[in-house]
Amino acid sequence: MPCYSCGARQVDPDRGESPWKRGVHTGRQVLICPACQASVNWMSELDRCPVCESAHLVRRLGEVECRDCGYVHESANADGLDLLSAGESSDTSGTGAEPVLAGTASLAEEVELALARVLGRAGRPARIG
Repeated sequence: MPCYSCGARQVDPDRGESPWKRGVHTGRQVLICPACQASVNWMSELDRCPVCESAHLVRRLGEVECRDCGYVHESANADGLDLLSAGESSDTSGTGAEPVLAGTASLAEEVELALARVLGRAGRPARIG
């Protein structure tokens, strides 16, 4: 999953804790890259807990849980449709970045190329049969 703000993709992390942060933005689980965390107000765009106003939220199985107070509530995006079909735009940040969850074909190509590099293959394997 890329950074929701700038669209940067994670790379294989070094050992230890990841510098990327998680949050919930408009009812969706998002990641924030270290570069975007350097901005002064990066947490201001994240959803807040209705009980304690914390931004330390995680979304799973249609519910949002506050990591500070433990309050759990149904997500604002309760329809469970977090993935957008290719071509739909989810970019509401005004940054002009590529839509966060769209373009799954290019992601599939990136994964295929990465696997080919790691496994020492040159492109797609030949069909058998």
